[in-house]
Amino acid sequence: MQNALSDPWHYPRLALAQKYLAIFDIGLESARGIFAKRRMGKTEFLNKDLIPAAENAGYLTAYANLWENRDNPEQALLSAIILALAPQGVDKFLQRFTTPIKKIKASGKIAGMAEGGLEAELLDTSKTAESDLAEVLRNLDKTGKKLLLAIDEAQVLADADNVGFAHALRSALDVRKGTVKVIFAGSSENTLRRMFARAAEPFYNWAPLEPFELLGPDFVADMVAKVNALCKFPLQVSTAQAAFVELNSTPDFFRRFLTQYLTHAQLGVKAALQATKTQVFNDAEFINYWKSLLPADKEVLKMLAEGVADLHGKDARIRLGHTLGLDAPVSLNTPQQALKRLQADTIVIRLDHGEYRFEDDAFAQWVRMLEI
Repeated sequence: MQNALSDPWHYPRLALAQKYLAIFDIGLESARGIFAKRRMGKTEFLNKDLIPAAENAGYLTAYANLWENRDNPEQALLSAIILALAPQGVDKFLQRFTTPIKKIKASGKIAGMAEGGLEAELLDTSKTAESDLAEVLRNLDKTGKKLLLAIDEAQVLADADNVGFAHALRSALDVRKGTVKVIFAGSSENTLRRMFARAAEPFYNWAPLEPFELLGPDFVADMVAKVNALCKFPLQVSTAQAAFVELNSTPDFFRRFLTQYLTHAQLGVKAALQATKTQVFNDAEFINYWKSLLPADKEVLKMLAEGVADLHGKDARIRLGHTLGLDAPVSLNTPQQALKRLQADTIVIRLDHGEYRFEDDAFAQWVRMLEI
């Protein structure tokens, strides 16, 4: 797993990592949930700050990104924990383990995990995931070591198809609160709140949930110092901060802006910013997704991007009717179903009754830039 030392552009957040480890070390909590929109630095923090800090503190560590394997999240989790337990001598370990592992090879990418390392290919785990999880964790118990389990895009566990495995995971973690510490990170605040706040959910009341601490002026100043050490056209911190805000305070977009500036510094900040905005707000992925949408879904997104507050009101339903070639307002069912589809695709998040927002600010701005 890549560490901060191998990435000169990583902005280290050791204090934040130590905060979470201190919470776990006190012993009052064994899990914590954090949420922020995508591209805000959660994954980088987990892999380059929290996990290295935990390893230095003597933890075994496992990281799984469930979004990358959302049809089979148990595969991602089992792979991550197995490789945490036996990074060396995996074959010998598997001889003692009744797992559906088909092969392990020393290259490629583990499903739902970071780049590099070993690759585990599991067979159909739908029949055996719960028993295999129990077996893996019994092997953890034998080590006598603590495990930090970082579950990225953890809202996948709230999917109805995953409820059985989620119950099994909670049961297995319940009896190991002293030895297994869990960070649930996700980009869907609404889904994570449901996971931890609804009595019917497997992880009800199991972890406190809080916003991820976002990067801000200190991050910008650090990046500017690194740019100015390489560039003969110095970048002003105030100018960079304004660009950061214009790029929706998104670290990933800001780094793209810095790359653009370093490559074409002689053209100035405005040119670099415009090129970056064109790149991030005109993504081919957005175009392909937009083409796949139903007309009603497109119109709902356009209204949401324009700031229409009542997507179920008469004005909105008249507009939807016109879009669909009708001379009358559509029924309430039309915007309701459109919003359900968009929520299922994690494009739109419901904040409260009748209140929605885009999950991705970049897509929201892309929709606003459409000719409508």
